[in-house]
Amino acid sequence: MTAAAPPLTAPFAVRLAEYRAAFEADLAAFVAKKKSAALEDEDTAAVELIDAVGRLAAVGGKRLRPALVHFSALACGGASSSGALSRPMELAVELLHTYLLIHDDLMDHADTRRGEPAAQVRFRSAHARRGLAGDALDYGNSVAILLGDLAHTWAAELANETPDGFDASQRERRRAALACFARTGEEVIAGQYLELDVAARRAFAAGSEAVTAEHLSRVLQGKSGRYTAERPIQLGALLAGAEPAVAEALRRYGRAVGEAFQLQDDLLGVFGDPARTGKPVGDDLREGKFTFLIFHALAAASPLDRERIDAALGRRDLSDDEATAVAARLEALGARARVTRMIDERLAEASRAIDALGSLATPLDPDGVAFFVGLLEHLRERET
Repeated sequence: MTAAAPPLTAPFAVRLAEYRAAFEADLAAFVAKKKSAALEDEDTAAVELIDAVGRLAAVGGKRLRPALVHFSALACGGASSSGALSRPMELAVELLHTYLLIHDDLMDHADTRRGEPAAQVRFRSAHARRGLAGDALDYGNSVAILLGDLAHTWAAELANETPDGFDASQRERRRAALACFARTGEEVIAGQYLELDVAARRAFAAGSEAVTAEHLSRVLQGKSGRYTAERPIQLGALLAGAEPAVAEALRRYGRAVGEAFQLQDDLLGVFGDPARTGKPVGDDLREGKFTFLIFHALAAASPLDRERIDAALGRRDLSDDEATAVAARLEALGARARVTRMIDERLAEASRAIDALGSLATPLDPDGVAFFVGLLEHLRERET
């Protein structure tokens, strides 16, 4: 299940696209194997669930997290350490992401994901179309929980997979990577809870404990900073047996990139083009997400502005025009510029971490390092 690395001259977008094509073929093969086993058992319920998770996992997605596992292993150990060594973990990381997205959409009451109906919406519609008894909303929500659970089960299975022929050293690396994978799940779940707690309390809300920048930094690290980049990169480094100095430089890079990515998501959730992001205008406002963007706006706002912004957060019936007006006010208050500076600071930190790799005595695979450099350029121009 391996593919040759693209040429060193390939631009980042081409390198990622070629990786994605090979990865998605392996993902489809994994789902097909699961479906084949269910068909042999004549388990029609399992087939329906497998098809649903497979479709959700297959639709869209940059495949950044599994790519970071792959190129980290490649950078730290060369071509011999990529492919068969890291692919099961790459698939595990993506299916962990699928599980979290399914449950995240449910918690956020999101109707769409990557331009298509969210899982609970799809099965809510199926309930009505099939004329089933009971409440369609409860049915759709319950099935979405099960789909997320199934994706997580597959992720755990793959993370535990040890291909035949591995020697003792490779098996030990895999055990260390499995512990890291488990920690990743714990961190992102805790980060998700903290995000819910922060949104429920909100800064400056009368009668509630004020949310601080430290609270938001913990959300940024737990829900995205580690999960998006730091841990996937660490997984690849562990699988390849990276030297401690290399692993530390990559950890710094991953933490900074993951936080920059989430801060960009926060901007795109309010200012992004729906045709490119696949999400309606103002969805983050409707979901009541309390981010650094909102925090900085409220810190600079007049009492009237605070009241208007707070009233818009979490309003499910917020119109597109109202969402656009709130976004304009957030920008006028300087919040967009503040978050943009935070992103720039993190990208600069990531650049310094990459530069530090060049000063180490340990030789690194140039194609793996080139991927990390290219990712920084991509993030500086990111629109989706």
